[in-house]
Amino acid sequence: MVMYRFNKRRHCLFLQWLLGLSLMLSHGFAGKMKIVEEPNTFGLNNPFMAQTNRLQPRVTPSPVSGPHHLHQLAGKCFTLMESTYKYEFCPFHNITQHEQTFRWNAYSGILGIWQEWEIANNTFTGMWMREGDACGTRNRETKVILVCSSSSKLAQVSEPSTCVYSLTFETPLVCHRHALLVYPTLTEALQKEWDEAEQARYDGLITDQGYNNLLRDIFEDAGLLKSHKVNLEATKAVSNLDTQTSLQKCTEDVEKQRTEIRRLQALLTQQNIPFDLQQIATNDQASETEKDERLRGDTGTVNL
Repeated sequence: MVMYRFNKRRHCLFLQWLLGLSLMLSHGFAGKMKIVEEPNTFGLNNPFMAQTNRLQPRVTPSPVSGPHHLHQLAGKCFTLMESTYKYEFCPFHNITQHEQTFRWNAYSGILGIWQEWEIANNTFTGMWMREGDACGTRNRETKVILVCSSSSKLAQVSEPSTCVYSLTFETPLVCHRHALLVYPTLTEALQKEWDEAEQARYDGLITDQGYNNLLRDIFEDAGLLKSHKVNLEATKAVSNLDTQTSLQKCTEDVEKQRTEIRRLQALLTQQNIPFDLQQIATNDQASETEKDERLRGDTGTVNL
């Protein structure tokens, strides 16, 4: 009986010890546990997230362009987990990367923002997402390659060169053999320009380089490529602004000079020094006449 009571008491003490150890461990690790909040990606404007925690884009995305059947991808996002990274691709918007670790400086950033299409041989060969986060002396950028598949998904991400990523996006929207043709996406006016450029090259009126330059102008006008043309209106506005600034500066300088002249005139007046140019000229002429007469009347000889 005594042995039974002793064993029961020892069992109770053991349970109390386990409970205390459990509480101690839970409180001890609670303060060290790190909760990682992944920054918002699509839109970069989550109203429930503090501004300091959002990813900050360098530029705004270009307008949606290209094949009309691909426009339905705008506003959607597709994710891929690869190793310790989560990639999120939002067509016509941006690409982000989030490191899924508990490191205090786990990387979350933008790999590119939608800019323009890559075009070759009348075909959309890729989507360029540029102006991502800084990477040394350059900005990260990503080329998105569209591949036919039974479903839309982000299939693969690689980094063929430093800060330049390659992303493979699979979708049934590009399975038709004409799905990525450029010519059908153009307006009738731009199609006519392309036809005329083709004819001019065929007739030998322009070189291949001239033909390619005309095509680039057509694609820029269609919004498929970022424009590299000089904005004449903007240049004119800047020129007008410079002219106005120069005229204003000239007016200010003239006023400063007038103020300085008035100050000097007042100073000369206080010292009884003539400052009128005509008066000064008259005084100088009188002085010269007097000097001349004195010289002619004084021969330097003595009459004895």
